[in-house]
Amino acid sequence: MLEGKAVVGETDMLHTMQQEALDLAAKALDFYDVTEPTEIARFIKKEFDRTYGPGWQCVVGTDFGSFVTHCSGCFIHFQIGSLAILLFRGSAGWEAAETNQFASSDALEMKA
Repeated sequence: MLEGKAVVGETDMLHTMQQEALDLAAKALDFYDVTEPTEIARFIKKEFDRTYGPGWQCVVGTDFGSFVTHCSGCFIHFQIGSLAILLFRGSAGWEAAETNQFASSDALEMKA
């Protein structure tokens, strides 16, 4: 595991979900070396998919930019040492919200 404590940069997750993300990252770093960011990301993503349902995305690395759309309450960006981790649930993964959003816009179009 990397030395040092996780530092949360941005998040809108509930505290319990944040803590799970940090704990899973620490666990992933026990299993994989920092030179295996894809394996770390895969581990975290699969665990969040299993626990919170499908649609989670995870990016792990030392130098990356991002601009993502995510479901409310499903975003965290944190660092452990020099390794940054971005975990979010893409808006396409939240089928109920998508369905309701499109249903209401379809209803408006039909009335017009």
